[in-house]
Amino acid sequence: MKDYFETIKDKIKKNVKLESIEIVDNSQKHKNHKFFSPDRYHLHIKIKSIHLNSLSRINAQKIVMKILADDLKTKIHALEISID
Repeated sequence: MKDYFETIKDKIKKNVKLESIEIVDNSQKHKNHKFFSPDRYHLHIKIKSIHLNSLSRINAQKIVMKILADDLKTKIHALEISID
């Protein structure tokens, strides 16, 4: 799991200038939900980026979502993005 989170961080770092990034795994909070799967993550990605922060919130989140598009189809069930 940690290796996978490092892979996510690397993907974002390659495509976005950022100061810091943190990934919080909230999957266990959702294990009683109807469509919960232990193979898919509920993540909160916290990004500090002057570049992304200069964009509209929607455009900044679209960039991150595009970077993680394949992961959202296969490994990420829910994604929360915070940008400072």
